[in-house]
Amino acid sequence: MSPSRFFATTTAVLLLFISATLAYLATWNNSAIFDETAHIGAGYAYLTERDSHLNPEHPPLVKDIAALPLLFFNLSYPTDTDAWSTEVNGQWDQGGGFLFEFGNNPELILRSSRLPIVILSFLTGLFLFLWIRSVFGNKVAFLATFFFAFSPTVLAHSGFVTTDIAATLGFLVGTATFVRFLKQQTLRRFTVASLAFGIAQLLKFSLFLLVPIYIILAFVWLVVSEDLHPLKNWVRKTFLLYSRIGVLFVFGALIIWAVYAWHVWDYPQERQLRDAQVLIGEFRPHAFVSLDLWLISHRATRPLGQYLLGVMMVSQRTAGGNSAYFLGEVSSAGWTHYFPTLYFLKETLAFHILSVLALCIAIWRIARTRDKSRKAIREWLEDNFILFASIFFVVFYWTSSVTNPLNIGVRHVLPTFPFIYLLVSRELTLWISGSGPLVRNSLTATGYLQFFWARIIKSLPRVLFLILMMLWITASAFVNFPSYLSYYNELAGGTREGFWYATDSNYDWGQDLKRLSIKLSQDYPNERIYLHYFGGSTRDNGAQRFYLGEKFIPHYSSFGPPPRGSLFAVSVNELMGNWARPVNGFPPPKAEDAYLWLKNLKPIDRGGTSIFIYRIP
Repeated sequence: MSPSRFFATTTAVLLLFISATLAYLATWNNSAIFDETAHIGAGYAYLTERDSHLNPEHPPLVKDIAALPLLFFNLSYPTDTDAWSTEVNGQWDQGGGFLFEFGNNPELILRSSRLPIVILSFLTGLFLFLWIRSVFGNKVAFLATFFFAFSPTVLAHSGFVTTDIAATLGFLVGTATFVRFLKQQTLRRFTVASLAFGIAQLLKFSLFLLVPIYIILAFVWLVVSEDLHPLKNWVRKTFLLYSRIGVLFVFGALIIWAVYAWHVWDYPQERQLRDAQVLIGEFRPHAFVSLDLWLISHRATRPLGQYLLGVMMVSQRTAGGNSAYFLGEVSSAGWTHYFPTLYFLKETLAFHILSVLALCIAIWRIARTRDKSRKAIREWLEDNFILFASIFFVVFYWTSSVTNPLNIGVRHVLPTFPFIYLLVSRELTLWISGSGPLVRNSLTATGYLQFFWARIIKSLPRVLFLILMMLWITASAFVNFPSYLSYYNELAGGTREGFWYATDSNYDWGQDLKRLSIKLSQDYPNERIYLHYFGGSTRDNGAQRFYLGEKFIPHYSSFGPPPRGSLFAVSVNELMGNWARPVNGFPPPKAEDAYLWLKNLKPIDRGGTSIFIYRIP
């Protein structure tokens, strides 16, 4: 390994290690976020009970990985509860009980199960670096890895037991290995691409989008890399390639079957049928329901039936949307400008400046290109197919997301971030190094001076500007520690004010309950507090009672103001959703649920960033 290659690799690994450390430490005082309550309990059941009737709307692999460390502890997981034995998908009560009511240590469970997700994030960044370096070299790879390592969105979701980081890894590896296979269709590359596709389907159901992505990328590759004449030859090659892709999909299905076989091993077939009928009985078209029930009814195909059940549940939920607060409005129909707005406000301003610069550079280079013939475009596409695939994936995925009514967090477009970092990094690297290669073709003093001027002096202002932007991004990561989930950039007023734009997993996901407990112990040690908390818990408010004990009194808007002089705390997600203007047919809240008695009060304090504390006058 050359010195420059060794230095770039070592530095990139160091950046990723710093990022992983920040992400993990940031979650140290995070209480269980909403989704973790279901995911962690379900994952532990998958490994110990071989039964996946909890949380079937997400594939099992991430939950399995997160639950692996828990096998080293003697944890209580009773299966005689109603949530496990009789309810259909009693994920919240069983998961909440596992964390807070069955005699286990919630802190131990949370910190242990989050660590594998941090490692997945580290591996995602490492794969990004190695893949880009193999194609574009050390500089582009290092810069893209830097953007990944210190992205507030990446840092926020690297420390939670959710599927977002894993989905990012799945799309990245799936796309990279498929493009590599297209370029050289060997058995080894086919095998790697098949494994990547199959494993990806077990990370998040949105990775099914790889199917149309592969089909379209393959067609474009055939057009740009194969001679269209004679047509008979092109048709033969097209048939051959799509036959291979079809086999790749079959291999992926076999991987899905093998993993799901474990997860339904001790899941009674009669109960699996009953659960499916309840969960997707209203799905349309009904033919898919019949297909799923048929698959479940046969022993050999039961695993595929459980997989299809999850796909249909996600499709059903996506079509129905989810109530969300955004820019003063609340709706379940979604907004087309939701993801662009949040991407702009929740990534660092410095990176956006660099992105605009990179876009201008790219447009300028295209405008300067003299040969814009069809042949030249085909040659560029063939030589730069990875860039085309990255651009296509970003456009395809963003189009799918923007037209999707499920608007509950910028995390849903996180899989496109590595590809954006690649595109931006390549343009910036070209900008710094100049428009073309320059070699020392002369040993004369004049030749060395020309090289020194072009490569060092002339590019110095550009290098300094890039370093300044990178320092800004780095500072943002450290200054906003540990509040990465609530991060908003300077244009949104910063992390403390971002809740005005959007909440839910953009700001308040239930992560600050422990910080509220710490705040009360330090600053209000002798007072009890009335609380309305947004977070996944149990019917008995297990999380609240674990962290706050006897200091906690459940309270809601309809109860009216608590006694005068008392403390009242409320999750900002509950406030903004009730104060917002309903749109697109969303029903307005009842007056007694709208916290009208809080509107003229200002919080006196906060638990973390997302739980507001009031003194009732």
